[in-house]
Amino acid sequence: MNADTIRELIQSGLPGAQVRVLGDDGAHFEAVVIAPQFVGRSLVQRHQQVYACLGDRMRAEIHALQLRTLSPDEVDKAS
Repeated sequence: MNADTIRELIQSGLPGAQVRVLGDDGAHFEAVVIAPQFVGRSLVQRHQQVYACLGDRMRAEIHALQLRTLSPDEVDKAS
């Protein structure tokens, strides 16, 4: 597994999302996901949405994934 594949999987599962994934050891990754689908969702629900994009790879190929999930409005407020 690599960071580019994870980014592509998340982007295909959350159309319109901005995704940045880091990690070069093939098992441990960190991702920042900015998606309109996160509006009105709790942190747990947001993470579940990302995990759904990755499916069984979370158990088999990805050992650890640190997530930061934001809606576009939250990014604008932080700027």
